[in-house]
Amino acid sequence: MQETVYVDLGDRSYDVVIGPDLLAEAGTRIAPLLRRPRLAVVSDEQVAALHLDGLRAGLATAGIEMVSLDLPAGEATKSWPHFERTVEWLLAEKVERNDVVVALGGGVIGDLVGFAAAVLRRGVRFVQIPTSLLAQVDSSVGGKTGINAPQGKNLIGAFHQPSLVLADTSVLQTLTPRDFIAGYGEVVKYGLLGDAVFFDWLEQNGPALSAGDMAARVRAVTRSVQMKADIVARDETEQGDRALLNLGHTFCHALEAATGYSDRLLHGEGVAIGCALAFELSSRLGLCSQEDPSRVRAHLKAMGMKTDLADIPGDLPGAEALLDLMGQDKKVIDGQLRFILARGIGQAFVTSEVPADAVRSVLEDALATC
Repeated sequence: MQETVYVDLGDRSYDVVIGPDLLAEAGTRIAPLLRRPRLAVVSDEQVAALHLDGLRAGLATAGIEMVSLDLPAGEATKSWPHFERTVEWLLAEKVERNDVVVALGGGVIGDLVGFAAAVLRRGVRFVQIPTSLLAQVDSSVGGKTGINAPQGKNLIGAFHQPSLVLADTSVLQTLTPRDFIAGYGEVVKYGLLGDAVFFDWLEQNGPALSAGDMAARVRAVTRSVQMKADIVARDETEQGDRALLNLGHTFCHALEAATGYSDRLLHGEGVAIGCALAFELSSRLGLCSQEDPSRVRAHLKAMGMKTDLADIPGDLPGAEALLDLMGQDKKVIDGQLRFILARGIGQAFVTSEVPADAVRSVLEDALATC
């Protein structure tokens, strides 16, 4: 039931292997990358408790030793203090330029460890072993690495491609229902931005996927990764098409900042709300039919996802404050904020021609329901 997606980037190309029980094969998969049989693994405390022993056993079958560092779980770990701790630990462990660092965890660990690998000794290789649905379909692929700043999300980082990605779909069974369904927000995004047929399939198969159907999970992860790989191969450093992958993220990043990057709003939940808002904005601008945002929201609700600002616990700032937070988004160019809007399901595009009043109106109406 394993699938492999090839990310074509010339001499920095790599495979994304998708399927169950890949932790047990980690040694065999990673061994060809190694100059010496030793790995440095960075994880978080929750993931390590569940999966570090399995990875250690998988590496041992190929005679590979590992040392490990466990960081606190949560978005707050994507910060200077934990980045500094990680880099200094890797140096203390005498990780050399020809060694390989492994990121075992969700998007937070993958982003932080990838950034550490990018700057350590001016760049060491790293392997992504994503353990969340969100990381498997999105953040582990494409080479975006980084940490957050008080001014906004992912504002400090580098493009640094992994040498291999092992997306073990078996580990998804250990996710909480909330974490799994939050990651589904990124899966839906792919259908909405460029594959209406995939969105149709998700409408039919989403419940089975959520319930644990392994074949459905492998198919959904594979299609998502293939779409991202195709876009990254065309536009690695986000000069054009790659911005499409940020559908829903302009709203999402502002909401994450407004909630203090806390458990009030998980990233995938913010993406789902952001996609709903992006389609609402597109409809109000006459770009897509009024039925499209209704269909998006109906599917998200059917999957038990957050779809409205009212679904976020606690108070939110006003529309003007949210607009200001959007102004810190890394997609701002020459002071203009780029939005990813849609002419229909599967027909997203990038534009800077969005009236601020229209965005403000969508936010005000959404906040009025809180």
